[in-house]
Amino acid sequence: MRTVAGTLEAELSRMLDEPVTLTGAGRTDTGVHASGQVVSFTTARSFPFERLAIALNSSLPSDVSVRDVAIVRDGFSARFSARERAYVYAILNRPDRSALLAERAYHVYRPLDLARMREAAAWLIGEHDFRSFCATVPDNGITVRTIRSLELERRGAFVRVRISADGFLHRMVRTIVGTLVECGSGRREPSEVGRMLEARARAAAGLTAPPHGLYLAGVKYDDGYDSYAEPTVFPW
Repeated sequence: MRTVAGTLEAELSRMLDEPVTLTGAGRTDTGVHASGQVVSFTTARSFPFERLAIALNSSLPSDVSVRDVAIVRDGFSARFSARERAYVYAILNRPDRSALLAERAYHVYRPLDLARMREAAAWLIGEHDFRSFCATVPDNGITVRTIRSLELERRGAFVRVRISADGFLHRMVRTIVGTLVECGSGRREPSEVGRMLEARARAAAGLTAPPHGLYLAGVKYDDGYDSYAEPTVFPW
């Protein structure tokens, strides 16, 4: 199966004439997009790295691009050195679907009440055990994470969900969005979210929203670098 990491690794390996293995700041399921992904790798080869982004973009396929390249300190890892990640989820909330957005936003035809969704979201902010919002428990068994912000905004037919945290579990964002959609459409009460957290069981939470509405939008590091880039799906 073709992946962004695999595509980029192949091109870097060709350019540097050695095998390259990338470490990504965030893992994404099939169908998930990224506007602010960060990757790191090591190489012994000499290369004019100030021109690497230009060189890569001239040869990568049209659906993969590189914004910037930097030489970092020894021991840096795009994944393990990250201090905060931000995801954005795009919902198209109107009766009729869009052919152009079929793979870029989640079409929800039922009206969504953002006040109810925000009430539900308030239960999730802060440090909690998010086992109920996790599809596959990590190998270390730790499912406690800290959500630092969870914002919902409507403009026209679009609902934008932005969530940032110190880390995320497998399908955590998609399950949170699916749960918020159920609260916003009246299928669940916002107050149920507290009981979902307490249950620590995936069956207690809501549906898993589809992958194509999700974007890894940014990653922050201790040195102040923030890769955030707003997904271009929104018309503002």
